[in-house]
Amino acid sequence: MPVGGLVPRATEDAADVVVRNAKIYTGDQSRPHAGALAIRDGRVLTVGDDADVAPFVGPATTVIDAVGRRVVPGLNDAHLHVIRGGLNYVLELRWDGVTSLRQALAMLREQAARTPKGQWVRVVGGWSAEQFAERRLPTPAELNAAAPDTPVFVLHLYQSAILNRAALKAVGYTRDTPDPKGGQIVRGRNGEPNGMLLAAPSALILYSTLAKAPTLEGEDMKTSTLHFLRELNRFGLTSAIDAAGGFQNFPDNYRTVTELAGEGRLSLRIAYHLFPQTAGQELDDLARWIEMVRPEDGDEWLRLNGAGENLTWAAADFENFAEPRPELAGYEPEFEKAVRLLLEHGWGFRLHATYDETIRRDLAVFEKLAAEGLFPAGNRWLFDHAETVSRDSLDRIAALGGAMSVQNRMSFQGEAFTRRYGLGAAAEAPPVRAMLERGLTVGAGTDATRVSSYNPWVALHWLISGRTLGGHVLRPPQNRVDRETALAMYTRAGAALTGEEDVKGILRAGYYGDLAVLSDDYFTVPEQDIVHIESVLTVVGGRIVHAEAEYEGMAEEIPAVSPGWSPVAHFGGYQAAGAPHSTGARQAELLGQAVAESEHHRQWRVRRGLAPEGGTELFDPCFL
Repeated sequence: MPVGGLVPRATEDAADVVVRNAKIYTGDQSRPHAGALAIRDGRVLTVGDDADVAPFVGPATTVIDAVGRRVVPGLNDAHLHVIRGGLNYVLELRWDGVTSLRQALAMLREQAARTPKGQWVRVVGGWSAEQFAERRLPTPAELNAAAPDTPVFVLHLYQSAILNRAALKAVGYTRDTPDPKGGQIVRGRNGEPNGMLLAAPSALILYSTLAKAPTLEGEDMKTSTLHFLRELNRFGLTSAIDAAGGFQNFPDNYRTVTELAGEGRLSLRIAYHLFPQTAGQELDDLARWIEMVRPEDGDEWLRLNGAGENLTWAAADFENFAEPRPELAGYEPEFEKAVRLLLEHGWGFRLHATYDETIRRDLAVFEKLAAEGLFPAGNRWLFDHAETVSRDSLDRIAALGGAMSVQNRMSFQGEAFTRRYGLGAAAEAPPVRAMLERGLTVGAGTDATRVSSYNPWVALHWLISGRTLGGHVLRPPQNRVDRETALAMYTRAGAALTGEEDVKGILRAGYYGDLAVLSDDYFTVPEQDIVHIESVLTVVGGRIVHAEAEYEGMAEEIPAVSPGWSPVAHFGGYQAAGAPHSTGARQAELLGQAVAESEHHRQWRVRRGLAPEGGTELFDPCFL
């Protein structure tokens, strides 16, 4: 936008983008605060004040007046299933941020009406029953009423899925279908499936059922990925580490992001991992990939970071806190072979490990290799999740040169964890401060999209407040971090996990020009309002990839959502709610939720003959 006092000069060293009149938090300890910066050729040219950037304003320079807004380095999700999420994004109805089950079911009913024959309505992660005013899951009966003819699949955490009758028919589940290993098809008295699927404790039954749904093809996969990346940019994300995962085959399912990278169309920097998909074939897969690619192959937009988050299936514990901790069989011999193979070829790795029992067994393998002089041999490695890791294990990790990556799974699953393990264990799940006190690099992320939401501000709020989505405080002050530390975990630490700490994670001359201009000041908003922060302008490598508010229309253009019936075309992604800036506004919001819940209870009683038909004089229809 035109800015008084900055006169364009026809200089050969003009910047591509200048941000001025800003409250910039650089993350650079040598100069943590600034008022302006300039970007040229994708990198920060200078950081300072308006006078410092003025000489770099040329006729073609885009000058952004931040109008006093807070600017931070671009966020980096250290554990996000971005590749898989992008391939499915436009097919999914997102309940992320929805505050009542009533609203969620209304969205589902509306989407079912526009979904063509042969397609499904699917709600896959990003929500918890605890975020709803009603504090409960939808029932199969409610899904049947909302969508009598369109298959509906609703995934809830790592615990369960709810299907309507049309979906049961589409996947072929009948009274004769056996329960898969580690899962349960819940049945009624007549023996027929009632629509509930339970992870007991393995989530494979949930994911294998979802895999039966129709998928996108051709250009629609690219369009879906572009819109998912734009949605991530909306929250100030400029980088992510893809943790691979089940049903993400290499190289087939990586082809879309690879082609977009080759076309220069990615709006998010992605460092990806490779995850063996077939139990019993893991060593063969790893050996084959070692011949195809090497860590750090690629460029600043798309690069291989290593193996994981599983190396062998037998070594992976399940994170379903509604079920007891799984007892893993003797996986060490094959696991050791996989680690040896990677180390011999210079591959780093990350490991899914929820429980300290698993982490201790893994560490014993690493210590054996270290005694032989083979570990870590200069390779980066880390543990993911680690909700119950002990202090002793953290000491061993530090001694072996490891790192950590934590996610806000407990903000979605904290209540289930507490019911099983108690408040004392929940207060330390995971022990973030203990990790940092040992000097470990600790990256932060979400583990989205099949459980947690991809909104990084929900994760940052959890790190700072210790609260779940349902508002329960699980982590005491001694296991929380301040806002500056949390932001460092979401910027500098993520860059260190990919070996890019010298070019990414802070705003300093020579570093990538990745930043977010925020809707609200992260450092001063009330704690409860952190979850409502978004980016009004996101810049990646000097490119404006997201713009709204006074900057609307400045972002790069991307194709319209396709197919046209997509839930994203009508509802968008994360359902933002207005920030409760005042006590009165918050009270009104809670009152509205309470009245809606009360009306649900009245209708339940009417259906069972426990209350008369018709409304009640005590119910105010303005809350409908």
